[in-house]
Parts: sequence; structure tokens; C-alpha cells
Amino acid sequence: MDKLDAMQIFVRVAEAGSFTAVADQLQVARSVVTRQIAALEKHLRIKLITRSTRSLTLTAAGAAYLEKCRVILNMVDAAESSLDEENAVPRGRIRLGLPISFGLQRLMPALLEFAQAQPHIELMMDFSDQRANLIEEGIDLSIRITADLQPGDIVRHLGTVRLLTLASPSYLSEHGEPLHPQALAHHECLVYSMSMNSATWPFQVDGRVQQFPVRGRIRANNGLALTQAAARGMGITLQPDFIADPFLAKHEVVQILSAFEAPALGIYAVLPSNRYIPHRVNVLLEHLARFLRPV
Repeated sequence: MDKLDAMQIFVRVAEAGSFTAVADQLQVARSVVTRQIAALEKHLRIKLITRSTRSLTLTAAGAAYLEKCRVILNMVDAAESSLDEENAVPRGRIRLGLPISFGLQRLMPALLEFAQAQPHIELMMDFSDQRANLIEEGIDLSIRITADLQPGDIVRHLGTVRLLTLASPSYLSEHGEPLHPQALAHHECLVYSMSMNSATWPFQVDGRVQQFPVRGRIRANNGLALTQAAARGMGITLQPDFIADPFLAKHEVVQILSAFEAPALGIYAVLPSNRYIPHRVNVLLEHLARFLRPV
């Protein structure tokens, strides 16, 4: 048994809460993971994990050992990476979580440029608007557009996204233009269903954020689909600038309620833990930070 390998697998299992998830991350059979943990427990002569049919629970000794393992593995990573890291060629696999529309429309040029400049890095891109469990899914870095970070999220702020209220000229000609967010309650709204509260939209009014009710028969978990519906004159939608800009440029929609700005969203790089960040992940993070830096 290689102690460091066994410790790394133990930390992964403890964080993921699953032998199967770790086996999938490492692309090995589940039995390989369970044997490593069993061998580690036999070597230490103590039970680290209590297993049941539905879950894994660390024993008191296992929880204490986990913290020591993290410290040791961080020191090993730091020691290896500090050896001429500045001149080292980044290599290895990075699994990157990306929101669908922002990833495809805004980040792909930067990611393809990175892939061309770093031929020794294997880039695995997972596109999803669902919030991922980075540790359980083995994601090294996730990009998230949000105004609501969760407690414990380890993030780096990369930029901001403006939210714009949009409607087509044909819709406004037929239904009139709302001049205050209160008027949205009397209009057909195209609602993003994955927002924290899809029944209301936030706007700055008299120096503070207020929530205003909206209604509509079309809802979707993709902003591009909703903006296409708005361009067809089917209603009003509230969308981030990276989705709105191409439609505005082609005059398919216009911005309304510009005197009442919606709160901006943050662009965040989210990391699975505050442990040592591999050199290859740092290189990608700095590349994205430069790309998204405001002009």
C-alpha cells in the first residue's frame, strides 16, 4: 500500500461521501477504492469510516485523521509545485464547470485560446446551469453567474454582468411600454425559471432594490430561448447583457425600464476547497481573469 495514495483516496471518499463517486472520478472499479480504505484502516489499526447501505460517516478518529491528511497532502502538493513552478510547463487534466449560455457565448474564445496555448493540458468542459457539487463531481474549477453565493463557497470575483429588461418594438407597439416596474404585473413576461424567485424581478427604485411581481405563460431555464421569444413579440424578459447584446445589435429587441436598473450579477470562479490549487488550474484561472477584466 502506498500511504500517500491511500490518504488521497481517503480524503476524496470523506469529501464526496461515496466510494462510487470517487471510483468514477479516478476511472477505476469501486472495489479498488474500498480495498485502499480497508488497507489504510488495517495499517492504522483503527476504523475510519462507518458504512451503511445509504451513507458513509467518519468516525471520530476518521474526522481527526482527515484533517491531518489534508495538511500533509497540501504540504506535498506545495513542495512539488514550488520546484521551479514559474518555469514549469502546465500539464494534466482540468475539469471545468460552465454555465451554458455564458460559457458558449462569452467564454469559448478564451477557452479555445487557452487550449491552443497549453497543449499539455487536457480540458474537460461540462456545460450546465445546475449548481454542481464540485468535490463529488470531481470539478477543478467552476464559473458561476450569480447574486447569491452559498455559505462556504470559495470564490474569486472575475467580473460583473448587467441585467437588461427587453422587449421587441412590435410588442411595445401593440401593448405599450411599461414606464415603471410596477406596470410589469399587467404585461406578458418571459421568466427565467431557475432564478431564486421567479415570481418577482428586482429593480433599483429610489436608491434601494425592490421586488416587483411578474406573470407569464412562458418560462424556461435558458435565457437565450426567452430572448428569442421576446424578439418574436411574445413578451418582456429580463436577461444578462451577454445574451441581450446580439439581439440589441440587430434591433430585434430594445431595452426598456433603463431608469430602473436591476442589480448586477457577479461572475465568479468557484473552487472545490481552499487547499492548494494545482499549477494548471491557477494558469487557467489567471487566463480567464485577464479575459474577463473590464476594459
